[in-house]
Amino acid sequence: MKIDDLKTGVIIDYPYLWRWQHQRGETEGRKNRPVCVAIALRQPDSGQTWLALLAISATPPQTGRHTLELTEIECRRAGLKTWKSAWISIDEYNFDIAESSYVLDLGQEPRGRDSAKPS
Repeated sequence: MKIDDLKTGVIIDYPYLWRWQHQRGETEGRKNRPVCVAIALRQPDSGQTWLALLAISATPPQTGRHTLELTEIECRRAGLKTWKSAWISIDEYNFDIAESSYVLDLGQEPRGRDSAKPS
């Protein structure tokens, strides 16, 4: 994957750090999970690509969480072929800088993309 492939709506694997993990003092996500690139901004002065990443989970959300539900067909488009449904958490995100990330694997191929954005 090239940095230019990191566009809004692309689904990749990333070691997402949940807010509750951060509050416990953890500094890294425990495992790779699918995330949706919510925002990818190239900074003109530095050339760095700033990313806002939203976690995707197969577990139904707890009461009070803000999520977007993906249907089975949306899961397939997102590269989550074995999932019947999924939820994108929209009430928290991870921020990273693609060019200097310690955890973003640029060797991976994107899983898929959210169909709301044209390819």
